[in-house]
Amino acid sequence: MTFISQKLWGSQMDARLLQYINNYLFGRAEQRMTTVDLERFAELFVFCTRGTVDEKVKVLLTSLGKSEEECNDIPYNLVKEYVETIVSSYMKIQKLSNSKHYKSWAGKGCSTHTQNSQRLAESLTRDLAGDSVISRRLLETWLQGSTVLGQLLLFVFMHLYNISHKDKSAAVLSEKQPTSIEADQSSVESDGTKERSLVPYCRGLDLIPSYPSILDLNQIVFINAHLPQQYQVEWRFLFSSEIHGESFSTLIGRIVNQGPSVIVLEDRSGYVFGGFAPANWTLGPNFFGDDSSFLFTLSPRMRIFPSTGYNQHFQYLNLHQQTMPNGLAMGGQHNFCGLWLDAEYGKGHSSESCTTFSGYQQMSHTKEFHFRHLEVWGLGQPPPTPQERGERVIGKGGSILDGNAESKAMLKMAGKTIHSEGLREPPNT
Repeated sequence: MTFISQKLWGSQMDARLLQYINNYLFGRAEQRMTTVDLERFAELFVFCTRGTVDEKVKVLLTSLGKSEEECNDIPYNLVKEYVETIVSSYMKIQKLSNSKHYKSWAGKGCSTHTQNSQRLAESLTRDLAGDSVISRRLLETWLQGSTVLGQLLLFVFMHLYNISHKDKSAAVLSEKQPTSIEADQSSVESDGTKERSLVPYCRGLDLIPSYPSILDLNQIVFINAHLPQQYQVEWRFLFSSEIHGESFSTLIGRIVNQGPSVIVLEDRSGYVFGGFAPANWTLGPNFFGDDSSFLFTLSPRMRIFPSTGYNQHFQYLNLHQQTMPNGLAMGGQHNFCGLWLDAEYGKGHSSESCTTFSGYQQMSHTKEFHFRHLEVWGLGQPPPTPQERGERVIGKGGSILDGNAESKAMLKMAGKTIHSEGLREPPNT
């Protein structure tokens, strides 16, 4: 078939990715062909969306203009640029397709910045960055574990080949290989990919015409890709210092009992960082949470710091106490936290080390910092209220302490017994 990719795809992707695809389909320099057969055209789609590691390596090497003989001497910067073109094309296609997920963010002023596309690409290739040249074996290991890159490739090539997840007939690509391509579509649907998106749906900004978020779409994709799968679908707006003012008590009032959340802040030096808190924020004297918790940095580079399993110091929140620190913490220990936001709003610290999170490095520019912007996003549906759970509430036979977590925490810290806990009558059924 005669195929001119510039006319078909040129407006839908990064110009550099178009060149890489041309290298694969038509060859390079004096060996470049003017046509490509349908089988090779279909092969590119299959290799990029459901290919084996060997097949994906073949696409990568050929796109970069490398032969099998040159496969043990691949410059790292070339691979990083290749990944950057995938990220950049993904963001461009998001804008062109204007899906409801994309519109939910873009409609509120969230944009994409080239610098953050570069940072996302660098984070995806960080395992290769130790050497200036990369061996084929290292390339295979990296591709095998790069699930986010696989999702980006899937989205980009499904769009370029104009195949929806619901399209059961991809035989238009190749009469010679309808079975393998149709199988690709069924595998995409059977593993639930059609239900997931790297871009979550943004909810809760209906009354805010232009939201001044810290985040751009690259950063949202980066965070969302590392969340547990059940929390990747929807983000709910909970708090922004730009909208709700600079008040720690207001922050607490808007995040307590809202389920899992993502906290993002920017210090006065422009460093952007935060954490994923999987447990309900509640006031009390103890750390809580679970090992799906992680910290992250977004600027000047993108990094994830997952749990080490060394301790359970994932989340802490307290206020108005004389004997315990007042503030919000994630990781480490008091006065040496991975992330600490003081009850004196605007102050915080990020320690040089943190045993709770693996690979951790100080996230802020200086250990003690002041932040200029803070926002919090709830994930998924909020947990049910006591009324929705069928529990008693104040004024309907409940204890006053049921509605006052702070008072309960104070009694526990003072060593007092909450006598009413064991004396309640069971709720009416």
